This record gives sequence, structure tokens and C-alpha cells, in this order.
Amino acid sequence: MLDMARAREIFEASEDFTVGLEEEFGILDPGTLALAHRFEALRDAAQAEDDVLAEAVAGELIESEIEIRSGRGATFADAAARQAEHRTRLFRLASGHEASLSATGTHPFSTWQEQRVIDTEHYRRVEEGLQYVARRNNTFSLHVHVGIRGADRAIAVCDRLRPVLPELLALSANSIFLDGRDSGLQSARSQIFTKSFPRCGIPDAFGAFAEYADYVNFLVRTASIVEHTQLWWSVRPHHSFGTVEIRICDAQTTAEESTVLAGLIVACAAQSALDHDDDVPFEHPSRRLIEENLWRAIRYGLDGRLIDLGRGEEFPAQAVGDRLLAWTAPARAMLSLDVSLPAENGAQRQRRALAGGASIEAVFAAEVSETQRTYAGARVTH
Repeated sequence: MLDMARAREIFEASEDFTVGLEEEFGILDPGTLALAHRFEALRDAAQAEDDVLAEAVAGELIESEIEIRSGRGATFADAAARQAEHRTRLFRLASGHEASLSATGTHPFSTWQEQRVIDTEHYRRVEEGLQYVARRNNTFSLHVHVGIRGADRAIAVCDRLRPVLPELLALSANSIFLDGRDSGLQSARSQIFTKSFPRCGIPDAFGAFAEYADYVNFLVRTASIVEHTQLWWSVRPHHSFGTVEIRICDAQTTAEESTVLAGLIVACAAQSALDHDDDVPFEHPSRRLIEENLWRAIRYGLDGRLIDLGRGEEFPAQAVGDRLLAWTAPARAMLSLDVSLPAENGAQRQRRALAGGASIEAVFAAEVSETQRTYAGARVTH
């Protein structure tokens, strides 16, 4: 059994609104921009050359992907500053070791059959258990951890965030290409990860930590999981950190887009906690209703229409940013979060370039150029 009593203790001792950021990048051959099996080389170089970076990088399933982590920030500003420094160190390391990095939700033309799973016990277990589903998952995303004090309160925040998840996905959509083609989707990443992995996507509303613990214990007892990270939901309580982790968003091409989106995600989690504390009425939509919005976000992103689940009415998805900003105004004021959303997201920008006559390769090359320019720009301190 997983130690759910210990997980409860960690949440009871957690601190509200601490922040941790995790960003996933594709590792590329600088000449062809194809995915390159360079994770272990970059990890080893970080361990040999940069003590700060060695603690911040991690693997993420395949050898052509690398994750950078901020660590625990006391505030969003603290976490963002840490992440900016870690990004700069990573991009400097990559450039010195014959690698480039990309930050779109999928790679447009490198095939999943060419990628190799990282050779560790954890990822061997993932591949053995999921087979094709794991091997097919060549995706890149943004994860945000927000500290929430209290086990029942953390579950309440997860529950309240469920209908917000498709809205955040629509804002972040940044993966229109897959297998050398225009997928016709705005977030192909979500279709091949969120809709394929078990225990993924939109979770049920649990109501209380005890009910959640009963479910986890059931999964362990029936040999369905051996660790809590096999709950791949788009929002989940993280047992080790005492955080609510939001995992719905595509990786963002530019550092500015990633930071702004992360700030909004923190505001959404904090506002959910404030609403719970103030007993703001909340009706828990069924998963089947939230899934309707999730599909719309995957297919159309900000160019389509989402459903106001409370009213049962459609609204333009382009308005979702203003709606979330209005809802989170109290939390943003409390946390001094300045969130200025861009006029278009990555999927819209790439489709505009594609409509203008650019090839898939040229569109991706432009995105990689912006990634290199913006993520590598911060000054490194020693």
C-alpha cells in the first residue's frame, strides 16, 4: 500500500501557494531539427559542469526529451526567477553539446518509432505496463505545482479546478503538427497523451481526502499501480510535495508565454482555495460534461466555442482568458500576480504562418528560433 496517512500529513503541513514549475523540451539535432537521443549526454554534462543545473534537470520518458524544474519557490515570482536561471543554464549547456531545444507540445516530423525510452527502472516499468501507449507518447508540456495546506482542502481545490482544465488547455494549445502532417487539431499532444494514458485527463470529483485515499488504496490492492505518479490526471494531489499539480497545458514556444500561463494557473489554484474557504457555491459538473469542453479545446482551441457548463450555453473560446482573469482577480491581487495574456496562442500563430504559405518545417524552425531566443536570454548568476 502507498502510505496515504503520510500523504495526509504532508498536506496538513504544507504551505499555501508555494510554487514549483516544470517545463519539458524536445532535444534536437541543430542541423536538421529532428529529435535527438541526447538526454543522458546532457544530464551527464550538467552533473560534470553545473551543480545548479544538475539538481534542476530530469528525464521524461524518452531520450530526446529533457525537463527543467524550478524547485520550490516561496512565491510565484521566486519560482519564476529560479526557472529563468535554470533555463538559461540548460540552453547554454545544450548549445555547448551539439543540441538545440524545442518547446511545442509535439514534434512535427520525428516519428515515435525512432525514439528510445530512457533506461531506468521507472521508465522500463512504464513502458512494460503501457506498451504502445507509452512509446507513442512523444509529447512536451508545462506542469505547475501550487502548495495547498490541508489534505481535504487540496482535494477541494482539485475538484474545483476540473471544469477549468479545458479552458487552460484552449489557452495553451501549441501542438498542431504530428507525423509530418497538420493534425487538424490545436493540441495533438492532448489527444495522444491525455486521451490515451490510463487514469489520465479529467478525474472524478472526490469530495474529501478519505474518498481519494480509498480509491488509491483500491488501485494498489488490485495491482493497478505501485506509485502515486501513475495517476496521470490533468490535475492531481502530489503526495511528496503537498501540492496540487496542474498538468493540462502544452509546452509554450516562448519563455514569456510559459511564464504568463504559469502565473494564470497559480491564480486559478489559489482562487479555487479562496472560494472553498469562503464557501462559494460550486456545482461539480460530471466528467462527461467537462469532456465535451476538453474535446473542443483539443480540436479547436481558441478558434472554437466552449460551453459554460453552469448555464448550458456556448461562448467564444477566445473569451476564456478574460473570463479566467475576472474570476481570479482576488487571488491575483493577493499574490501580486501580473498576468497579461498574449493576443494569440502558439497553435493560432502556427496556423497563421501555415495559411501564409510556409511549410511545416519552416513553421517549426521559426518556433524553435523563438524558443532559443527567449528561453536562453536571462542572465546567469554564479
